[in-house]
Amino acid sequence: MITESTRPPLFAVVVPMYNERVGAERCIRAVTTELGKLSASSAFIVIDDGSSDGTGPLLDRILSDLGGFQLIHQANAGYGGALVTGVRAATERGIPYVLFMDSDLTNPPAHIARFVPPMLEGWDLIKGCRFSPGGSLADVPWQRAAFSHVGNIVARALFRVGIADCTNGFRAIRTDLAMRMTLTERGFPVIVEELYWAKKLGATITSVPTTLHTRSADQRPTLFCYRWDTFRRYLRHSFRAATCPWRLRRP
Repeated sequence: MITESTRPPLFAVVVPMYNERVGAERCIRAVTTELGKLSASSAFIVIDDGSSDGTGPLLDRILSDLGGFQLIHQANAGYGGALVTGVRAATERGIPYVLFMDSDLTNPPAHIARFVPPMLEGWDLIKGCRFSPGGSLADVPWQRAAFSHVGNIVARALFRVGIADCTNGFRAIRTDLAMRMTLTERGFPVIVEELYWAKKLGATITSVPTTLHTRSADQRPTLFCYRWDTFRRYLRHSFRAATCPWRLRRP
């Protein structure tokens, strides 16, 4: 018999880390603090994706000192591979949702709470939205802000799934849906590939407003790049999505 004490958490925050020694502890403390404020039950999974700067041993020490999260070390598999690892770990624990966020605190941990009501309503995919009332880009370099604005104009026209922000990596998804996706991207284009699969599989999709901040000056530079290959991969999955039938549904 399942009781409240044995019922799995509603969701797990999944945070991939690669060479984030400077900000790792700051991130873990901030996320655990916000999760402690919620009435909904939650878990916290950190993926050390083959860091070479001492992040791994540091995370071991933080886990020993603070506890409160599950730590997985793995060989470097890229951002996409780390997310898949997090989904599998949540699935093994019977957790219905995973909530992906970045380890550099560019996604505000205080906004985790905004995802909880749509999870309780049963939405399959809940995207953080920077381009709706209550959302914003704060202190983001103009190149990245321009890429986000232009990219989402194109993505919205091709995806047509009723959300204003198709490329934001701050999002929650049902673990059973994520497990049905054949994700191949190692880098950030996995965010758009995931949305393609959500549309293809007939998922219910909604969004909540959020803010994107820039990385602090003491952290390593972002791994996001503006190479043509990155644009090509984003566009590839967007054009694939344009061929998929979809209709707006509620849970």
